[in-house]
Amino acid sequence: MEPYKFSVIVVCYNAGGKLAKTVNSILNQHYENYEILVQDGGSSDGSVEGLRTAQAGNEKIRIVTEADCGIYDAMNKALARAEGQMVHFLNCGDTFPSPDILSKAAVLMEAHPGAGIYYGDIFNEKTGSAVASPPQITPFVCYRNIPCHQACFYEKRLFDKRKYDTAYVVRADYEHFLWCCLRESVEPVYLNMTAAAYEGGGFSESRENRKRDRKEHRAVTQKYLGRGKCLWYGFLLTVSLAPLRRLLAESPVFSRWYNKIKAGIYR
Repeated sequence: MEPYKFSVIVVCYNAGGKLAKTVNSILNQHYENYEILVQDGGSSDGSVEGLRTAQAGNEKIRIVTEADCGIYDAMNKALARAEGQMVHFLNCGDTFPSPDILSKAAVLMEAHPGAGIYYGDIFNEKTGSAVASPPQITPFVCYRNIPCHQACFYEKRLFDKRKYDTAYVVRADYEHFLWCCLRESVEPVYLNMTAAAYEGGGFSESRENRKRDRKEHRAVTQKYLGRGKCLWYGFLLTVSLAPLRRLLAESPVFSRWYNKIKAGIYR
């Protein structure tokens, strides 16, 4: 018997072929106990109609089209309809890279029931490299770089208690993760597996949103960690050449060996 029901949420708006790519990777899973919630903001490119036609009669997929006030508002709308105990988010273009992702995750979760958040590694398609997540979530990790939401499986109870704060345009998932860890005392469990393939070039990475991203990061970290810790952690990142390391991590040429070294240090 499969222990968990997964609700996999896909938010879309004029995503073109990326929507089908993402949904098909979920439908390819060997694990049977899941649902797909497609939350469409009113696409006009035919992608949602094509999905409805291709998957007509498939009871695993629920597609809802309605106006929203942004990505996190759309996620909140989908969360209100989720029926699974576990919630996972995939952006359009992101995928489950193999058909056993949910099966592996369920087995590993059973060893640590009730943890609240489970997370794995990510494969960055843009750089062609695997990106290891830290094996433990410390306050410094909360400041520096938490696992991206595609790498995370959440118990839905956390969202029943508090959904994404839509005041944050690009960092609401980050803010919610810190709320879980530093207010609700959730201790996330690392799953030694690749949880998803990340397409790269997402909403928060656009040039116009990078300034907002830095502003919201500062606001969130000071809210949960305090100004003193933020100054100290910022100093540590500066002396450890964080800007240079970020360039290496994002480089198609150097990212593979950089991420291998980082994974070795984590292990």
